[in-house]
Amino acid sequence: MKILYYDCFCGISGDMNLAALIDLGVPKEYLLQELSKMNLNSEYEIKIERAAKLGITGTRVDVILKDKLEDRTHSQEQALHGHNHEHTHGHSHHHEGEEHNHGENNHSHRESHKEHVHTHQHHHRNLKDIKEIVNSSDLSDKVKKRSLDMFMKVAEAEAKVHGKDLYEVHFHEVGAIDSIVDMVGAAICLDYLEVDKIIASPVQVGGGFVKCAHGLMPVPAPATVEILKNIPINIGIVQFETTTPTGAAILASNAHEFTPKIDFSIKKVAYGIGHRDLEIPNVLRVYLGEREGSEEVGEMYIIETNIDDMNPEFYGYLEEKLFEVGALDVVKTPIFMKKGRPAIKLSVSVNERNEENVLDIIFQETTSIGVRKCKVEKIMLNREFSKVKTEYGDITIKKSYYKGKLVKYKPEYEECKIIAKEKNIPIDRVYKAVFKEDIN
Repeated sequence: MKILYYDCFCGISGDMNLAALIDLGVPKEYLLQELSKMNLNSEYEIKIERAAKLGITGTRVDVILKDKLEDRTHSQEQALHGHNHEHTHGHSHHHEGEEHNHGENNHSHRESHKEHVHTHQHHHRNLKDIKEIVNSSDLSDKVKKRSLDMFMKVAEAEAKVHGKDLYEVHFHEVGAIDSIVDMVGAAICLDYLEVDKIIASPVQVGGGFVKCAHGLMPVPAPATVEILKNIPINIGIVQFETTTPTGAAILASNAHEFTPKIDFSIKKVAYGIGHRDLEIPNVLRVYLGEREGSEEVGEMYIIETNIDDMNPEFYGYLEEKLFEVGALDVVKTPIFMKKGRPAIKLSVSVNERNEENVLDIIFQETTSIGVRKCKVEKIMLNREFSKVKTEYGDITIKKSYYKGKLVKYKPEYEECKIIAKEKNIPIDRVYKAVFKEDIN
């Protein structure tokens, strides 16, 4: 099985994660192309470059807001004209090494000449806005779901910390464009890598205090602590915030296990370089490894319930909600209960990590008052992904191996669907174009 391991000896932030995954092999062109599907390119630029910290070389990523670029240009123009132009920024980006702002963005400019006063329109986006941006994009359903899971982690933590409703909070960590790029970018990269399991070390969160809109906050910041509940952490290796809420959410939403143990063969090592100079290498190290055989994430269960008194129109919505909280599969089987009553047997496959979330949905969204739960074992073939050239362009195929031999393969449905729509041809023709090619 293919494993991605996060070695968080100096924590994790959103930009360090993007940098590490690009360094691991995600093509930067692919990332930028996928991010453009959100139609937010006019608000930011991404700078990707090679960099080093204390002798360790890797990739560094900087998400630069367009208004910052405009500020720099404006300052240069004022200097040329002999104006004394001072900027004070009350907002900041959540990236490693920069100041937090858990409230509204306060962006003020003090200038000696009123005719040069200018303001920038910032987007104070909340969770509803984020969902609209992601769901209305052309990103794949898997990337959309993974992205929104991460946003929800941060939103729930911020809402709890500040004592507000989930959809009332306007706060920097979710609303700012760099946070959107970091989390959606993480989803895109993880989807591209197609690993079977994501593991992380205990997370170093740093120490000291961090400045935010409310004053000085202890490290780890309250939102970070909330996100990292039930996750092992280490504190105080440096007097600096090494793990941001965005970085914490990336791990909390995607890592299946947290352990210092590395029981797999390391095939590739990569580094995401941070921006701040510290006493230790300010980098995020990631491993791509392999372990013999295949396994499901944690214990796996089937949760079932028979329902005979619910509006059938609700089942579509129920299925969507179950998948959103981590159900691996949802099956609805027509059955007959006692006294000949027609009913539906709802069967949900889930791992232990998401079991509680699935139960919450079943008891809140259905008429069920009880469920059956049984432990199951899932045996899976080893899989790998590759591209095949067809008359309609390159299409991803999933190959399945049994005892080291290729036994079956299939094209990725989402890619075939897009091609069929673009070419206005039956999707079956796209599938046939794949199967007639030599895939060895």
